[in-house]
Amino acid sequence: MQFQKILVPVGVVAVVVVAFREYSWAGVALALGLVVMWGLLHFSRMMQVMTRAANRPIGTVASAVMLNAKLRPGVTLLHVVAMTKSLGALQTPKDTQPELYRWTDASASFVTCTFAGGKLVEWQLLRPPQDDGEPPAAAPGAA
Repeated sequence: MQFQKILVPVGVVAVVVVAFREYSWAGVALALGLVVMWGLLHFSRMMQVMTRAANRPIGTVASAVMLNAKLRPGVTLLHVVAMTKSLGALQTPKDTQPELYRWTDASASFVTCTFAGGKLVEWQLLRPPQDDGEPPAAAPGAA
């Protein structure tokens, strides 16, 4: 989990060094251009996700059951926000670990997600009891 914080900068430096050894300064310019383009792609995706989320109420989702089916351990908070198109309602005090976010749908079902270090650790779907207002149907053969 913490390897990404180390491997990405080391990988960038390695690409620049190899580019310099193989193609001199032209290779460095090409490698740095690719690194900047990669960073811009990630930044624009993050901005697109956050723009979509800003246009919806906090903590809402179209279907909590479908969200529950799509979730996988280890996905990032940004990925979950992209799936729901909504920021989650924070359930824990700000800047405490682990973080709990909740998304609720129109039927009052909700998914509570636990994130540790920005990665999804666990989640739970809770559905309200179904009250149809009708008495239970009699079993066949009952008088």
